Amino acid sequence: MSPTASNQSAHGHVTFLGAGPGDPGLLTLRAVEALAGADVLIAEPDVLDVVRGHARAGVDTPQQAAADESSTPADAANLVMAAARGGKRVVRAVSGDPGLDANAGDEMLACAAEGIPFEVVPGVAAAVGVPAYAGVPLRNGQGADVRFVDARDASDRCWAEVGASDGTVVVSATLETVAAAAGELVAAGRKPDTPMSVTVAGTTTRQRTWNATLGSIAQVLKQAKVLPSPDGHQPVIAVVGERSAAAQRDQLSWFESKPLFGWRVLVPRTKEQAASLSDQLVSYGAVPHEVPTIAVEPPRTPQQMERAVKGLVTGRYEWIAFTSVNAVKAVREKFEEYGLDARAFAGIKVAAVGEQTAKALIAFGVKPDLVPSGEQSAAGLLEDWPPYDPVFDPIDRVFLPRADIATETLVAGLIDLGWEVDDVTAYRTVRASPPPADTREAIKGGGFDAVLFTSSSTVRNLVGIAGKPHNVTVIACIGPATAKTAEEHGLRVDVMAPEPSVHKLAEALADFGAARRAAALEAGDPVTRPSERRPGARRRRATT
Repeated sequence: MSPTASNQSAHGHVTFLGAGPGDPGLLTLRAVEALAGADVLIAEPDVLDVVRGHARAGVDTPQQAAADESSTPADAANLVMAAARGGKRVVRAVSGDPGLDANAGDEMLACAAEGIPFEVVPGVAAAVGVPAYAGVPLRNGQGADVRFVDARDASDRCWAEVGASDGTVVVSATLETVAAAAGELVAAGRKPDTPMSVTVAGTTTRQRTWNATLGSIAQVLKQAKVLPSPDGHQPVIAVVGERSAAAQRDQLSWFESKPLFGWRVLVPRTKEQAASLSDQLVSYGAVPHEVPTIAVEPPRTPQQMERAVKGLVTGRYEWIAFTSVNAVKAVREKFEEYGLDARAFAGIKVAAVGEQTAKALIAFGVKPDLVPSGEQSAAGLLEDWPPYDPVFDPIDRVFLPRADIATETLVAGLIDLGWEVDDVTAYRTVRASPPPADTREAIKGGGFDAVLFTSSSTVRNLVGIAGKPHNVTVIACIGPATAKTAEEHGLRVDVMAPEPSVHKLAEALADFGAARRAAALEAGDPVTRPSERRPGARRRRATT
């Protein structure tokens, strides 16, 4: 039995939860479970977005209404206690680990004093998580001494002790105070040429790390134009010692060297359609931003679809071919309307145009009999589709539910193979509503590093509802037809998928990003994102 189930009480329950340093992927399984069962979520502002996605819809987040610059730790503690006294299941989320939070311990004592049950879910502390993402191991086989220092409240005695050691020192500071912390270590005995790495926004796609020494860190941050800056209050994790040497980081910097690290990539699809594509982009270090350009609506005249679905039950068809996830959804909705389920497909052969459509069918309870072994398209499906055989095929008819704007490739090919085709409009595609104003401005102003076009209609619709992407934005297209449409709209195509697959398209963009990064390093230039280029700068064509 989980702690969530065992701690139910009329007095409520509090989970003190460590949200880690910033990457939502570092939440523990127990943290996700606790968030899913929470009635009230009280999170520090810097981790609210990290944990909110795992809470159930409608969870109460009272600190959002009360939070402002004058809020104090006592305010959050009062909210926690009030909710727990009211019998609520409360999750109190803090950055890093609750055991290292300056206030969480007092809140636990308050719960204990009033007999309110609580639990502690540890999180990844920034002092160990950030160096790991920066490519700086704190120890090696020779076993180094590791010291942790919070520069905000370190005493002279503390500086003297860590300065006298020759081990690794992990310093929690801010951009503005990290150079002073380096000075404390030098004053206490560490050599000025001791390697030092400084990482800001650790474990997020905004992470940035500078290599320096104790004696040069102030100059390095100044030359990088990081300081002086209004953002100087940002927390940083600095690692001092040989493990943070630049030569070693060049080999171990696995996170910031991802091919699309920090790229904002526009995906003209709904979140539901783009789920696996967005996951793939995240694995390359990108930040996907889904913008639906197409809305799906029922057919204007539903009678043809209704007759065809009933024909599945009466034995009218030998095959049904699904050419999109939306087609699966349309048939499934009609099944539910008639009180049918996947058993109605008994005796009917089912084809799917690609893996995503096949997954939608399997979620429906139907395993497709035919998925293209090669190209995932109508042409690829026809390559594997058997011709009609009057001896072995008792029925010569295929049900093809699809969009109103679908091409005739599959219909013509099936007829050539001897099949009769019921070509039925299962849904209509219409242009979606324009995205929010800030998204439109980012599209036209070069705020996105790349945009992925997965069809000609996504090109036409995105330009129609949001305008043409800026010159600095990398344009990636799924195939020649989509690229042609992009060029007809005045866009320069930089990347084209080798196969008409959304995942091959993402791979091609990642290859482009990796080649671009390698070229910058070879030239001795800093690695920048396309959106960081000078607005209006001209680039050479680099279609891959």
